[in-house]
Parts: sequence; structure tokens; C-alpha cells
Amino acid sequence: MTDESYIKLTLEIAKKGSGYVSPNPLVGCLLVKESKIISAGYHEKFGEAHAEINAINKAGESLNGATLYVNLEPCSHHGKTPPCVDKIIESGIKRVVIGTLDVNPLVSGQGVQKLLNNGIEVKVGVLEKECTELNRFFFKYIKTQIPYVTLKTAQTLDGKIADGYGNSKWITSEPARQHVHLMRSQYDAVLVGRKTIDVDNPSLTVRLIEGRNPIRIVLDSSFKIKLNSEVLKCTEANTIIVTSIKSKLLLNKIKKLKSFGVRLLFVNTNKEGKINLKSALKKIGELGIASILIEGGSEVFSSFVKQNLFDEIITFISPKLLGNGVSVFGDLDIRNINKAKLLRFNTIEKIGDDLLVELRR
Repeated sequence: MTDESYIKLTLEIAKKGSGYVSPNPLVGCLLVKESKIISAGYHEKFGEAHAEINAINKAGESLNGATLYVNLEPCSHHGKTPPCVDKIIESGIKRVVIGTLDVNPLVSGQGVQKLLNNGIEVKVGVLEKECTELNRFFFKYIKTQIPYVTLKTAQTLDGKIADGYGNSKWITSEPARQHVHLMRSQYDAVLVGRKTIDVDNPSLTVRLIEGRNPIRIVLDSSFKIKLNSEVLKCTEANTIIVTSIKSKLLLNKIKKLKSFGVRLLFVNTNKEGKINLKSALKKIGELGIASILIEGGSEVFSSFVKQNLFDEIITFISPKLLGNGVSVFGDLDIRNINKAKLLRFNTIEKIGDDLLVELRR
């Protein structure tokens, strides 16, 4: 097998940690000796041993002369766990192949340099594009302390997310809805506007699959969320309500929500009286939330697009036509085709009866 083949395997192994390691990156590791894979490991949970340590500890034989493959540069600093490079050096490994460098300034390039200084051969940049893609949440968060933001829409062929009465159940097929629940398990948080809570009353959990429930975030500038909302009654996941600073005056409601275990984030509003989204994202990032899946509604989608506060759009397109109904996006203040928001297609696939289209800025 080639170096590329082994790094490709580390990427698949790394995905096993999806939903459990954030805000740390997804990392997989292989140990190869005499053209044979002798051990594998991945970062399984935030705060626990890193992929390299797990692989080394599982080896069960001498690693003298072995090659270590890892999709992300091994750490060289003390965090919640000791430096991985020290363990690699001690183990007798002679060669390390790395998919991409870590963007964390505490690590970037320093792990590689320490390995080189100790006589270990190092190769960097194998399937670098694929390795960066896997950890796009982590890379953005570590650089900006702002979460990676994905808009997820489910729409008819003519771009409607609900009929004229606000009904949206169900636009897409069961396989598509299961896929959405899988996506939820991979993001730190799922976010909706309060109007979506009023209309759909979702629980925003991963009921259709086995996986980790995301944190639920509700944007509610007017602090009118109903206390019997499913997102408040369902205690399977944590809930955060982002509201205006003025809402601090409603002490009785604040007390009741806190008794439900709900966390409140108070932020300023803009000229229209809506939540200041930049401020909200910054405060959410301060909680260690590195990725957000935004699931509606139209007003929320439009606000994030208008302010260029999103990183990608994932849309499920159903082969249905409504004609009248609620459009995915409202007024984006675009009056000229030459000023249209231009995105690029990343992937397109068929799921059940629907198309899943992923677009990037």
C-alpha cells in the first residue's frame, strides 16, 4: 500500500470520533511495520487520549522501525493530555507520515520540528485537501473562535419549505430525514428561530438514529418562547436560548426557564430589533461550540446569508411542486442578477426520493 492509501484509512478511522471530540479535531492513526498494519487508534472523546497514544498503546509489540500514519500533525504541547510527539519519540518509531499540519498556533509545525530534531523521518502533506476537509469545523473554530455554520434546508423543487398554511411535514422522504438526524449528531449544536419552535414544535434530537444529541439553540429576540415547547420539555439534550439584553427584565420567565435547565445568552439587538448574529456567534463560540447546523426558518436563513455569516448550505430537494408557500429565503436585498450570491457546488447525491446538494461559499 502507498502512503496515500494509509492516510485515507486514517480518515475513515478518525470519523468514528464524530460528535464526541469537539472542539478537538477528528484524528485517526495507523502503525505499520514491514508493510503490515499492526495497530490503529482514533481520538474517541474530548479530554481523553489522542489517536496516536491509543494506537501505540494497542500495538502489543515493539515499534522499533515502524511508520506512524496520522491525518493531523501530532501535538507537541501539554493540554488535557501529554504531548503525542513525546510518546512517538519514546516508542522507537522511525517514520511519521502526516496528512496536514495543525492550524493551532500551539502545535503548527512544532510537532514536526520536534520529531525531526529527534532523528525521525517526517513526510507532510499527504491527501492534504481531504484531511483539511474532514476537520473544517475545527480549522475555522481554532482560527476565529467562531463556530462553523451550515444552513440546512429541506425544500420542494420550486424552493418552498412549507405550504401557505406553514405546514412542512413532510417535504422530504424518510431516508432524507434520517440523514438529517445523522448530521445533527455530527454538529455541536442545531439552531432555529423561535418562530420555527412555534410552528413546528420540534424536539431537535436524533430520534431516528443512534447518536449523540446536539445542543439546541433558539434565537428569540422578543423572548416569547412558549414554556410548553417540546424543545424545553424534552430533556434529552441541553438547550440555549439567545435573546435580547432587554429580556433580563422578565425575571419570572428567566427563573422558570432556568428551572428547566435552559441556559440563556443575552446579546444586543440590531436596528430592526433582531438578535445581533455576529455577537451571538461569538458568545456561542465562547462556550466551546465549534459547529452549528441551522435548520430554520426562512427569516433566520435569510439573515445569515445577508450578513455572510455561513460557511456552507446543505439543501434537500424534494421532487414536489407547491407553487404558493413559504420560500427558503426571504428578501436578501439583491436587486440585480449581477449582485447575486454566488456559491459553488461541492457534492450532489440522491437520498431516498430526494437530492442532497451541498454548496460552499
